[in-house]
Amino acid sequence: MEIADRAQALALKIRKHKADIETEEATKNAFVMPFISTVLGYDVFNPSEVIPEFTADVGTKKGEKIDYAIVHGGQVQVLIEVKKVRDPLRIEHASQLFRYFAVTNARIAILTNGEVYEFYTDLDAPNRMDAKPFLVLDFSDIDDTLLPELAKLTKESFDLDSVISAAGELKYIGQLKRILAAQFKQPEDEWVRFLTTRVYEGSFTQRVRDQFLPLVTKATRQFLNEQVNDRLKNALGGPDAYVSVSTELPAEPEPTVKVVDGVEDVVTTEEELEGYRIVRAIVCGEVPAGRVIARDTKTYFGVLLDDNNRKPIARLWFNRSKKYLGVFDENKVETRIAIADAEDIYQHADHLRKTVARYLTKALDVD
Repeated sequence: MEIADRAQALALKIRKHKADIETEEATKNAFVMPFISTVLGYDVFNPSEVIPEFTADVGTKKGEKIDYAIVHGGQVQVLIEVKKVRDPLRIEHASQLFRYFAVTNARIAILTNGEVYEFYTDLDAPNRMDAKPFLVLDFSDIDDTLLPELAKLTKESFDLDSVISAAGELKYIGQLKRILAAQFKQPEDEWVRFLTTRVYEGSFTQRVRDQFLPLVTKATRQFLNEQVNDRLKNALGGPDAYVSVSTELPAEPEPTVKVVDGVEDVVTTEEELEGYRIVRAIVCGEVPAGRVIARDTKTYFGVLLDDNNRKPIARLWFNRSKKYLGVFDENKVETRIAIADAEDIYQHADHLRKTVARYLTKALDVD
């Protein structure tokens, strides 16, 4: 399996079992050991490759232990400190990593809660662990651009020099991406001012700020949506796809919306179709788009996996003055979330993807 497949398999396991994990020890067994063995390729039961409870006395500190040390070429190369899953990672959790980093040959330190992995090195000062990670890998939403760097730490392709040389760029690119994501989600005044003053010639007063804040929020959201839709069109080989003739795929036809309450009484609106397209675009990373089926009723517009009523992905309650998105938990209990328009569905993309992932996991368990 390629590293992307191995990472996705672990991500699916985390989604399935995360709610059942209550302790740090369970986090290690369920998620971190599979990360070391399945994703990185080291034998967790071979002490010449993986040392659990690694001890290296530091000054007056005696007997302190790091959860795991990964050995490559006969040298400790990677230190791993584990916290309980669902606990947010903070730099305060890394105190032992800081101490051990200075007295071992390790150039890479990892702080993790089993779902999020923060990778550190010594860019700022030799043999002293940086205060900020150069790479953050979140298994709830894997950034595929980071996987080639992760592959350089695997047993089969270990290339520490390449990781260190790329760490500086990765560190700042990652921080910039997280800042941009935060601004797109909830823009700060400086961001609003920056964009407003490029389209508005008057003074940036409080009134102007209040006027442009929702406009900036909506514009950035629409921009992201358009980028997602463009990528989906290209992936499906739509009319604007820029792929070679030999590999070009025909555009996928728009699936028929099934009406279940009688044709005369049900009217499918363009806004419902837009919402359906957004849901399908969100979950097509989990399943082929053709498996995401729409059913319209008198009261709501349903989106199902495999046209199966027992596999609801979402419900669009758009036939009313106040619009709602219906999402489902592991017991298929629906929660209605108020939304302003169809584009707000993107704010709940993680929930929709996890819903589909649950159905796929259950199908695997049955098989």
